[in-house]
Amino acid sequence: MTPFGAQSGGFAEHKAQPSMLSLAAYRAAITLDDPFRPAAIPAPADRLDEQVRSALRLLSVDPAVPRLGPRADSLRGPVGVDAETARRILRALLTTRAPSPLPEGASDAVDAVLGAERHLRPTVSVDRLPTVAEEFPRSVFRAAGQTVLWRGDITTLAADAVVNAANSALLGCFHPLHTCIDNALHSAAGPRLRDDCHTIITLQGASEPTGTAKITRGYHLPARYVLHTVGPVIDGRPRASDAQALASSYRACMDVAAEVEMIRTLAFCAVSTGVFGYPKVEAAPVALRTVADWLDAHPGRLDRVVFTVFGDEDEQAYRRALIG
Repeated sequence: MTPFGAQSGGFAEHKAQPSMLSLAAYRAAITLDDPFRPAAIPAPADRLDEQVRSALRLLSVDPAVPRLGPRADSLRGPVGVDAETARRILRALLTTRAPSPLPEGASDAVDAVLGAERHLRPTVSVDRLPTVAEEFPRSVFRAAGQTVLWRGDITTLAADAVVNAANSALLGCFHPLHTCIDNALHSAAGPRLRDDCHTIITLQGASEPTGTAKITRGYHLPARYVLHTVGPVIDGRPRASDAQALASSYRACMDVAAEVEMIRTLAFCAVSTGVFGYPKVEAAPVALRTVADWLDAHPGRLDRVVFTVFGDEDEQAYRRALIG
């Protein structure tokens, strides 16, 4: 008997701890409902390196520069490094800088770079991905017709909203060139994402609790919105309370998404299974059950939910949960 043939024992009954700040309390402060209008058009491909170097020069006065260590020397003469190195330095600088307005002129250059890179990356339409029912016809997963298992880079996914596995500070990853999903999404979206998160956490006056969610615009991502949730941090085997907290993260993301009328498609990352340590094989069934329960309780609210995985181990965990 599969775990998806009936309501999951316990997850449907568990209530997420209330978020300390409702969407209504910060929606206007981050102009959530306004379309994003970049300060500059995307740079042509043959001028991308020029814009990267321009951004580096303009950002060379930023207070974050000393934290780059040896990389900081390249900002003073970015012409002396190759194009790939210059772009890595720019990403590192934007990762380490505190939320604050960019130096004069830098917004134009950064938007030109990030806009160009978005056009250079492939964009994957959620509507064109096969559902679980189509890909796994033997699966008895209750939400098979409304869900997708997709392996790829979530920063290329054109869903209405994507989910970020955030930390409790909610400001993104400050480690230069770190490979976590938090860093990847903030790097692709641009520095306004951190600014919005800072606005939210300042209004809240406290760190983000585990199992809750906040929402911002997606800026340079193909997704219009980003949902930020703090999943449980695991050291060893997860307990029942950890599974409940993980379920709360998934449920909170869908609850907040449902408050934004334009969101019809939602893509999850594998919350908590990276640096937060939740075992992948045990996290996948929790995610699947929680999403199926929510969709049952809110018929017609979301058209499609994507479970996005990046590596082989993540994908196999979901496949095993879906088809045994």
